Amino acid sequence: MEEDLFSDSHVIEKLDAAEASQDQISAEIASVHAEYAKGVNDGGAEETQPRIDFTPYRSSLLRHPTKDPHHVDPETIELWSPAFGHQDVHALESDLTIQHNGEPMGERIIVRGRILDGDGHPVRNQLVEIWQANSAGRYIHKRDQHPAPLDPNFTGVGRCITTDDGSYEFTTIKPGPYPWKNHYNAWRPAHIHFSLFGTDFTQRMITQMYFPGDPLFALDPIYQSITDSKARDRLVATYDHNITSHEWATGYNWDIVLTGSNRTWMEDEDAE
Repeated sequence: MEEDLFSDSHVIEKLDAAEASQDQISAEIASVHAEYAKGVNDGGAEETQPRIDFTPYRSSLLRHPTKDPHHVDPETIELWSPAFGHQDVHALESDLTIQHNGEPMGERIIVRGRILDGDGHPVRNQLVEIWQANSAGRYIHKRDQHPAPLDPNFTGVGRCITTDDGSYEFTTIKPGPYPWKNHYNAWRPAHIHFSLFGTDFTQRMITQMYFPGDPLFALDPIYQSITDSKARDRLVATYDHNITSHEWATGYNWDIVLTGSNRTWMEDEDAE
């Protein structure tokens, strides 16, 4: 699914090549969900993860391997894995609002939560990374030509290490929604990408956190590719007034569960 920065083709043109209307996409989503609901009512299994192929998400057919996987040399994998520099993760890297000389534009927020296993035990010393669009819905990337302003004081990336109780915390700017090319007039809900690493770079899980009450939820085929409503809800953070900081930032809580029936949606391990 949406693993890299622009895997959802975040770009806009005057004449969009995707001809399907939002009404068509919404009708397809409703049809898939109705079929799924009927299957569950008839005794079928619940789906807590997104379908690999989800027709309303037009590029989902191209976002996973179509051939059987092959074993490769682990050392070769490490050569092509992400690199994070030669220094330990600094505590200040979790504050995306202080990385430049000025204040970034937009609503300052604090996102806090815990990384847990399926039994509710904390996952400590976990490398957590985030990346996101700025408050205008634009990434700092050459492939992003969306005509929204760039913010010279906001890069949109951060990282931290979970504490002994599995906690993480980021201070950032609430991202804006943005257009993408899945269909005509398609917009993605505001979201933050999360990447979690295990003991090495080959143990990586990627997901997205959304904000409560977003009107674009019902229209977004990536979010709606999770056919089970309870599983979708687990991707939405909760406003938390105890996290909110006086005259400084609003606060959100979002826990990530790695295993079990309440597992947070993660992109398929075989996805590109």
